[in-house]
Amino acid sequence: MADADGDGEFGVDRILADIHGLVAQNTGGEVADYIPELSKMDPTPFGIAVTTVGGAVHGIGDTQAPFTIQSTSKAFTYCMALEAIGRAKVLERVGVEPSGDPFNAIEFDPVTRRPYNPMVNAGAITVAGILRDVHGDAAFDEVLARLSAAAGRRLVLDEAVYRSEAATGHRNRAIGHLLVSVGALAEPMEPALDLYFRQCSISVTARDLATMAATIANMGDQPVTGREVFDIAAVRDTQAVMFTCGMYDYSGNWAYDVGVPAKSGVGGGIMGVVNRQLGIGTFSPRLDRKGNSVRGVESFRLLSAELGLHAFDLTNPGSAFVDSFFAGAGRS
Repeated sequence: MADADGDGEFGVDRILADIHGLVAQNTGGEVADYIPELSKMDPTPFGIAVTTVGGAVHGIGDTQAPFTIQSTSKAFTYCMALEAIGRAKVLERVGVEPSGDPFNAIEFDPVTRRPYNPMVNAGAITVAGILRDVHGDAAFDEVLARLSAAAGRRLVLDEAVYRSEAATGHRNRAIGHLLVSVGALAEPMEPALDLYFRQCSISVTARDLATMAATIANMGDQPVTGREVFDIAAVRDTQAVMFTCGMYDYSGNWAYDVGVPAKSGVGGGIMGVVNRQLGIGTFSPRLDRKGNSVRGVESFRLLSAELGLHAFDLTNPGSAFVDSFFAGAGRS
């Protein structure tokens, strides 16, 4: 069933409907099959949702269809780690450089012998280890509570996907053992890996992703409830890493074509942040060879072009704070 909230302000609903109708014709890609439970997904659902920092929600298509958040969770757990132990200590264990490798590559920075960034599996498992160090057995409850606060509703774990990931995640276990061997992850590594499997198995919708992204865009404050969810400094650093590393080894092309911080997941979701303006969430399970939703990527590309969302687009109005701050300044 189509979800079309709002009154069509600025023609957003019309634009979303036009883009949805155009992109829905693209049936390329395949659902993820390396996690058995994901291979059972219906490939046809497709939704686009937008939430503004003022709390307005617009959507079209299957915006309420549930799917697992998968790697999109990495942005939020990284933000939590920055808050928990500070920027410097996080950087000692995981870097911020794009790797140019697939998300599940068993590759570390040859100089630091640490994961390249927190948006690839090795980095995200390290971040899960940090959260385990801080929160112990309550770590997943903390992650679930924080993501729920960003979504504005109580999220739940998809038990079937979690069990499937835990039973077949041999490559991630290999990454975990290597992380221990280089000192990036403490022993025992199994609790950190279990937390990683659980965070990836949280069930969300495209509407949730849009609102969670708007929470980041709103400097950490949830735009509907007004609750402070994330620290503003951690939000800034998280957006920076999303911009350079969030779309796997497609991140450079994404920055070039779309130009907004984003994070994708193999469950079919993509979350995009337009700083101080809005959040975007898309869902379509068919993935390209890099692990990104085919329809999601195309939707973002068209939305960015239509609404002038690219960070370096001349039509992007940018931060109202900057406008007001410099309004009274003279020109030399």
